[in-house]
Amino acid sequence: MSLLAITDLHVHFIRRGLDNRVTVASALNGVNLSLEPGEIVGLVGETGAGKSLTAYAAIGLLRGAARIVGGSVRFDELELVGMPEAALSKIRGNRLSLVVQNPKSSLDPLMRIGDQLARIRQAHHGGTRAEADRRALALLAQVGIPDPASRMQAWPHEFSGGMAQRVAIAMALINDPALLIADEPTTGLDVTVQAQILDLLRDLVRARGMAALIITHDLGVVAQYCDRVAVMFGGRVVETGAVEMLVRPIHPYSRALVAATPERRGLGRDGALGGAAPNLAALPAGCHYRPRCPLAAPICATMPPLLTPLAGRSALCHRADMLAHEAWP
Repeated sequence: MSLLAITDLHVHFIRRGLDNRVTVASALNGVNLSLEPGEIVGLVGETGAGKSLTAYAAIGLLRGAARIVGGSVRFDELELVGMPEAALSKIRGNRLSLVVQNPKSSLDPLMRIGDQLARIRQAHHGGTRAEADRRALALLAQVGIPDPASRMQAWPHEFSGGMAQRVAIAMALINDPALLIADEPTTGLDVTVQAQILDLLRDLVRARGMAALIITHDLGVVAQYCDRVAVMFGGRVVETGAVEMLVRPIHPYSRALVAATPERRGLGRDGALGGAAPNLAALPAGCHYRPRCPLAAPICATMPPLLTPLAGRSALCHRADMLAHEAWP
């Protein structure tokens, strides 16, 4: 049984202009994604594909004009879509945690680090402040914060970007969640610190038997740290499979993503990821990748089926069977 099962999830941005006209942008268009206990899944795609929006919709953190208009999100057998906020908040931050792109945005600048960690622990588990402090101190040590006892008394502005991200990870783990979502967890960090943070995340997830969803645009991160990968385009998951699928994708968009990586370009392969993201207010019928796809045919104007031409692999493409058996350099 999947720990997290997102089924046919649709999200619209609904806005009313000054002329009272309503515009609708279809940001998520039938997302299907699942995570099993103990696995790390990478969610990839270019900017605007819907990666972060999928995560925020799943855990009930949509704001502004965004609305879930269809679909299901089941976490540990509980339906999250439509769940009252009071009930959802008991799950979020406890059984389900999020590490955001900018770690300092998740830290209260007016509270010492130890106070913030203890407050999160007590909000969900109660207990004494001394117990919460001991838990916080242990977590800071586990995520590699030097001299954690003194750093408990530090303010967020006293932490570097890498150290702030470690604190954010400690905050996400302090209640022993079953699922951790990391949204571009290394944005803005230098390469050495990126590797340290990703190594830390992987080791903690493995040691605790958690599931993790890592949202990233970096296929190298997915190849090194994930068990499975899901590729998004135009608000849909267009291909999923074991991480080894990146060697030979079976969806044209996945192939374009892989071909655009520095590693492929270094081998002399065509590497430009041409075209623009689709207009969410005027999406093409059928396959959303059709206007950019070199293999587009008239049939692509109809919604493609989800094909599984290879064991453990699926792709939302009329040509998936052909591509699965075609040589690809």
